[in-house]
Amino acid sequence: MTAPPTGRDAGRDPAAAPKALLLSGEGRYSDPWHPFAETSAALAGLLREAGFGVAIPGDVDTALEELAGTADTDLPELLVVNVGLPRDGQPSPGTPVAAAGLVRWLGSGRPLLVSHSSSTSFVDSPEWESGLGGRWVRGTSMHPDYGPATVRIRPASGPVVEGMQDFTLLDERYSWLRTAPGITVHATHTHEGAEHPLMWSLLRQPPEDSPAGRTFYDALGHDAASYESPEHRELLGRAISWLTR
Repeated sequence: MTAPPTGRDAGRDPAAAPKALLLSGEGRYSDPWHPFAETSAALAGLLREAGFGVAIPGDVDTALEELAGTADTDLPELLVVNVGLPRDGQPSPGTPVAAAGLVRWLGSGRPLLVSHSSSTSFVDSPEWESGLGGRWVRGTSMHPDYGPATVRIRPASGPVVEGMQDFTLLDERYSWLRTAPGITVHATHTHEGAEHPLMWSLLRQPPEDSPAGRTFYDALGHDAASYESPEHRELLGRAISWLTR
């Protein structure tokens, strides 16, 4: 017997739940280093806890192409990106229509949650870097070996981290990312004497007469162990609330 919904889901028709589209590292957006099926399942669980219905399409470029042609009223309420960098020599996004779908979302005022290696992807879309607030730069960005990572909270950076303390988890620590001046950094780590952002938010500049869009980037999340951290889960839950309130 299925337990009745509680909290945010209480009294809600499941069919009427807000929809999140989760792009996962399938096909050409997979790689040998990241267990995308595990991390996307963990993200989907967090989204469902927040009251969302979650769709994980089988092909990233096809899903982006559909965003280009979908009516405004039928777009999902949240786009979540958890993908890798295609290494097949083809563009990323893979087609002009897929690129148009990504650009449409970034300019739509709708929220965007981005995880870990997604900052390496969509290299042929300059709008991706500006909408994300930064990116991984090949030959410059790096991470120390996977292992215990100390995450340092910036307590004055807003309600996403209010009352939270520094914590440690198993993960990769992305370093030397290129970031935009308009981001708000919520958490960092220290490597080689420098402080590097691990989580940030951004209010995307909208086209004329459009609302501002919200972006949250989480450089953590290499594997499922990262999502076993209660502090990491709490931060992502707060990020989802901030994105969609």
